[in-house]
Amino acid sequence: MKQFNYFKFSVFALAMNGFAAMAQDTNVDKHTIDIKIPEVAILDLETTGKSSAISLAAEAPKEAGNALDFTNAVNTEIWINYSSIIGSKTEPSREVTVQITSGDVPSGMEISVEAAKDAGLGEGTVGSPAGVLSLSTSAQKIITGVGSAYTGDGAKSGHNLTYKLKAASGAYGDIDFDQSGSITVTYTLSDN
Repeated sequence: MKQFNYFKFSVFALAMNGFAAMAQDTNVDKHTIDIKIPEVAILDLETTGKSSAISLAAEAPKEAGNALDFTNAVNTEIWINYSSIIGSKTEPSREVTVQITSGDVPSGMEISVEAAKDAGLGEGTVGSPAGVLSLSTSAQKIITGVGSAYTGDGAKSGHNLTYKLKAASGAYGDIDFDQSGSITVTYTLSDN
């Protein structure tokens, strides 16, 4: 009989060890996931034309006594595209600035630029256009309030730019055809 009790004890001990091993796991477990979101600030100019270089020209009058005609000195081929991921605590919004970075607007002339409302082909907090700006060598805000957003890529995505050339108010006498030339206009997406 003692052998039988020993056998029962051995079976009982093995069974308890098996239950103890199974009791270590539960029907719930967990682990962590490390999430990384990159800071993004990318701006691009796209064109519906063959090149991002544009030409603005006044037309000579066809009749004596008339002024230069600026009716066709308009261009709408350039589009601003951007991708932006902001930091709500460190960089809550961004803006796009515009400025002339080389060359001079001829005397007696003015070049304006206006950004249109976003075309709606992206998503997020796209910026708001500032209205018509007269280009200068000082950086001016053309689009403000850019948050985490993308505009879509390519011409006809993002904000369409309208450039206009005209005679500066009260400065027609300063216009000089020898001052024809080129300027470079630079757009920058930056933190506020």
